[in-house]
Amino acid sequence: MKLACFGAGRIGGVHARNAAAQQGVTLAALVDPIDTPQRAALAAETGAKITSTEEVFADASIDGIIIASSTNSHAGLLEQAADSGKAVFCEKPISLDFALTAAVVEKVEASGIPCMLGFQRRYDASFLAARQRIDSGVTGPIEQLSMWSRDPSPPPRSYVETSGGMFRDSTIHDADMLRFFLREEIASVYAVGACLISPEIGAAGDIDSLMITVTTVSGRQGQITACRRGPMGYDQRLEALCANEVLTIGNQPQSMLSVASPAGALQAAPENYFIERFAQAYRDEMAAFVAMIRDGTAPLAGIRDGYEAQRLVEAAIVSAKTGQPVQFGADWRP
Repeated sequence: MKLACFGAGRIGGVHARNAAAQQGVTLAALVDPIDTPQRAALAAETGAKITSTEEVFADASIDGIIIASSTNSHAGLLEQAADSGKAVFCEKPISLDFALTAAVVEKVEASGIPCMLGFQRRYDASFLAARQRIDSGVTGPIEQLSMWSRDPSPPPRSYVETSGGMFRDSTIHDADMLRFFLREEIASVYAVGACLISPEIGAAGDIDSLMITVTTVSGRQGQITACRRGPMGYDQRLEALCANEVLTIGNQPQSMLSVASPAGALQAAPENYFIERFAQAYRDEMAAFVAMIRDGTAPLAGIRDGYEAQRLVEAAIVSAKTGQPVQFGADWRP
């Protein structure tokens, strides 16, 4: 199997290395218009040829593409993949413009190409085990779902200005987890956002702190608390209050060593950031992409999941701007 990777940046490097490590897979091409030492090093490490978008889509021997380039390139590459019949793994979001997202999703689904979205938390062992335990029926239904998502430090202003904002860029992962666990139509969305930490982020027109509360059609509740800074490091936790059990996913420490003494107890800080915290999930996610192409195995996150997660954060953006809950449903559009 031959794959091509678009993007040689931080997340592109993760996906390119994981793809090259898959058994029976060759990373045949690497596409990034910016000539950097990082791009050259990634190509050398993975054995990929640095090439162009046109060459990738003209090469019939390439079975699938990985889209890990800048967000503004995702929609166009997805459309080209649909036209060429190549399987796709695409990082979120599909586009920063929801109307364009909807049009691209419609085209990709009509083409019938295998398509997977980059929601790696669905492949994390802890999140997956919680989902499977709920599916077994032993927990009873979820009544309340709470998530905490805090980065170790704010991103630079230059990143904020092109990322699409905290809701679309970061909180879309949490929105996907709401859907992954609640599995019921959401009736209302209420959100608040503020810039409490970084004046630079505020100057760029974005927020750095937010909370989202959703209610499903049966009255079940979900909440996201997110922030661009966590004093203790990368903070990624979940609690599901179910009828029979409470499921809790805590932070993953950098070391399993803990020290107890008369002075108290010490434990290692959480993993540095999402790359380290979800390292295995990223590997398993890429293995799932290969299995989708090779065996037709359905991925845990398809392009429709990307559409629905973005639809949810768009409702949260509307709520945060207006100060009012959004009456959400299957037909709601921004």
